[in-house]
Amino acid sequence: MILYNRKYYPWIVVGLLWVVALLNYMDRQMLSTMRDAMAVDISALESKIMFGKIMAAFMWIYGFMSPISGIVADRVNRKWLIVVSLTVWSAVTMAMGYATDYRDIYWLRAAMGVSEALYIPAALSLIADYFTGKQLSLAIGIHMTGLYMGQAVGGFGAFVAEQLSWQSTFHWFGLAGIIYAGALIVLLREKRPDSSEEQSAVRRLPLGLMLRNNLRAIGSSLGMLLSCAAFWAILFFFASSSIPGWATKNWLPTLFADGLGIDMAWAGPIATITIAFASFIGVMIGGPMADNWSRRNLRGRIYTSSIGLSLMIPALVLMGFGTSLTAAITASLTFGFGYGLFDANNMPILCQFVPARSRGTAYGIMNMSGLFIGALATNVLGRLGENGQMDTGFACMAGAVLLALIAQLTVLKPVTLNKE
Repeated sequence: MILYNRKYYPWIVVGLLWVVALLNYMDRQMLSTMRDAMAVDISALESKIMFGKIMAAFMWIYGFMSPISGIVADRVNRKWLIVVSLTVWSAVTMAMGYATDYRDIYWLRAAMGVSEALYIPAALSLIADYFTGKQLSLAIGIHMTGLYMGQAVGGFGAFVAEQLSWQSTFHWFGLAGIIYAGALIVLLREKRPDSSEEQSAVRRLPLGLMLRNNLRAIGSSLGMLLSCAAFWAILFFFASSSIPGWATKNWLPTLFADGLGIDMAWAGPIATITIAFASFIGVMIGGPMADNWSRRNLRGRIYTSSIGLSLMIPALVLMGFGTSLTAAITASLTFGFGYGLFDANNMPILCQFVPARSRGTAYGIMNMSGLFIGALATNVLGRLGENGQMDTGFACMAGAVLLALIAQLTVLKPVTLNKE
């Protein structure tokens, strides 16, 4: 197709994946805002502890799958990996509308964790191969706004459920993803830094030798990553910031509904839209800012990310201890803007220390660490919520972000913008 040869095709790739990112977060976010509507038919969801277990199940499975997904993304056609991932999690979303008890929801949510885990490492490494230098933070940032938009749209799950039903909401949102997967088959194209001759030579190898070579390559990638101090620092600050990142996705609507005494149909959109809007602004400012800063100083992307972390700290304290709608919105906007600055630069920072052939694996490990600690935080917040102490839990997460900031600024000292 002539479209593939256009110089602007990399930006078309970003646009195509932006929609997938929106569907990714929309489908996972809906459950947190439709809990009240679903609890009418599935009474076990009335318990915050039981609901927390469902949310954590997704995160544990997603976490276990993330390194595997990253390894796979480094070694297969990422276009088809993305298409399959989108199709499966959309089918799971449709199936959620047929759930009749707690067990159905639990296992479907776990299945969503498997399918959604395949997407992010493949998508981000694909974008990084299309944008190898100057505009990488902007490209990654634009893609991440799709996640925020999906979070915001998912926040309207309770509202849509009121107009239709929670079952129909799952059905229609899932169908949209399946239809879009068909469009990706036609429009999305893989890109690898390896030459076509090298790829053809690999495909001609006997199966046994190909498997042995892949196992050696996997071992080499893991050995390189685990022996790199910079990667451990990136892993630490990514995991630490994932605690409030997942907490706001899974529990902020509940915190606002309980703390402010408002209905979930309004608390959900307030919690998700404010953060999503501010995160969108954050990445649109932070992406170009980091790209320009990094041309003058190799730590420009790190400094941009650290500014974001610095804003998240007071925002979390205000989320926990604020007592008015104004305070809640202010905290969400501040947190979202800071998170946008941070989120736009995770993969670009990783590219300064990890070569292209291992980035999917690296990001998969990062996702695993973020999901595991986020799952623990989700369970803890659920128990705190049962005792009326969720606000304290949110405020305490500021300490984790402070540790992430310190690790980021003291350890990371890049020598290039894009490690080959």
